[in-house]
Amino acid sequence: MTLLRTTLYPELTPYRYDMLEVGDGHRLYWEACGNPDGVPAVFLHGGPGAGSAPVHRRFFDPAYYNIIVFDQRGAGRSTPHASVAANTTRHLVEDIELLRRLLHIESWLVFGGSWGSTLALAYGQAYPDQCLGFVLRGVFTGRQSELDWFINGMGKIFPEAHRAFIEFLPEGERDDPAWAYYTRMIDPDPDIHMPAARAWSSYESRCSSLLPSRDSGGNASAALSLGRMEAHYFVNRMFLAEGELLAKMDLIRHLPAIIVQGRYDVVCPPVTAHDLAARWPLAELSMVPDAGHSAMETGTRAALVAATERFKDILGDRKGAR
Repeated sequence: MTLLRTTLYPELTPYRYDMLEVGDGHRLYWEACGNPDGVPAVFLHGGPGAGSAPVHRRFFDPAYYNIIVFDQRGAGRSTPHASVAANTTRHLVEDIELLRRLLHIESWLVFGGSWGSTLALAYGQAYPDQCLGFVLRGVFTGRQSELDWFINGMGKIFPEAHRAFIEFLPEGERDDPAWAYYTRMIDPDPDIHMPAARAWSSYESRCSSLLPSRDSGGNASAALSLGRMEAHYFVNRMFLAEGELLAKMDLIRHLPAIIVQGRYDVVCPPVTAHDLAARWPLAELSMVPDAGHSAMETGTRAALVAATERFKDILGDRKGAR
């Protein structure tokens, strides 16, 4: 039996990159790495609003995969930065499909973590024939219980982080923190939106790893796109009907999937991964015993690389049409 690789691949540079006009004034940064004639794989970053990073290319064997990475509307290098205009789940799904058609890819492996797993499921259910399979991490399906857990439940495990998150707001606005943060983060005044964005981003960051982090919310640009976009999606219930993604699993249950889940993931607790796997006969659930939510924790990182390696056997010599 061949041992699966469990370490990140070496750093690599794109063989092609560009900006894609998707309408509504949005332009998306995208890049392609690895083997142009390999099995296509698209990476969907988290957040919403987190953006992609060079390390995301390294979950895939560049000799086997044609690795497509892009920044969603308002995130990373896409423009306009941190814009919530014409920014919904349906818009993002259609952007993925537009990128696939631009690259003349027949079908691809869809890899997404956290919000990226939500978007992967939404895209797969809209375009099942264009999906070879899925690698999902830290599963989030956008149910109200999951939204409520993020705002209040995480404080049961990380009370210090939650207290700072809530006490940032005036006492009279603490009954609906998501809306209070959202109204601040869409304010055009940086003196209003930036402190709120940093407080929101810091809360999530401090709850994202097995060992507590003192992260202050990242750089200003990243904090704004993450905080503003997440609050925008939260107050709009992720632009999904309640339970929609689980209810539509019949559309993709015939496709293979590997679900990687941190046992101690406080941001997206394991119950959601179990709920999804129970509805997915071809899904393999890999529970990482010593990890939280972050994709960069040692065990999760290893499991994600192992998943893309496992898909070499699942997919065999299949190549995407070009």
